[in-house]
Amino acid sequence: MNAPERSACFILDEDNGEVKVEYAADTKVNNAGTFTFNKEDHTVGNLLRMQLLRDPSVRFAGYMMPHPLIHKLRLKVQTSSSTVAPVHVLSSAIDDLASETDFLITQVNNAIDKYKKENDQGVMSQF
Repeated sequence: MNAPERSACFILDEDNGEVKVEYAADTKVNNAGTFTFNKEDHTVGNLLRMQLLRDPSVRFAGYMMPHPLIHKLRLKVQTSSSTVAPVHVLSSAIDDLASETDFLITQVNNAIDKYKKENDQGVMSQF
């Protein structure tokens, strides 16, 4: 078949030196840079963009996919101050997303435990 391997859209080709994230500082705009994420799509791009825009030190955050068949995500970040680098802002955004994910997992597990306790008592009282 003439189609690429399905795993090629999410598994890095480390044998050819493919890395997950690359950073290039912008030469025209101060305090800006472009991150290229290999093997990522709109899900990660939109999450990072929204989290970056919550940070008051971020002036601009946007992403684009060069082509639907090319699995690369380009994320452009500009900070409002020269004391804060785009790399540090992105790192803190990723840390914030990780803590939000941990909180969400904890809440879901607590709700599942509560549901099991309530339904186990209801089933046992019937017999």
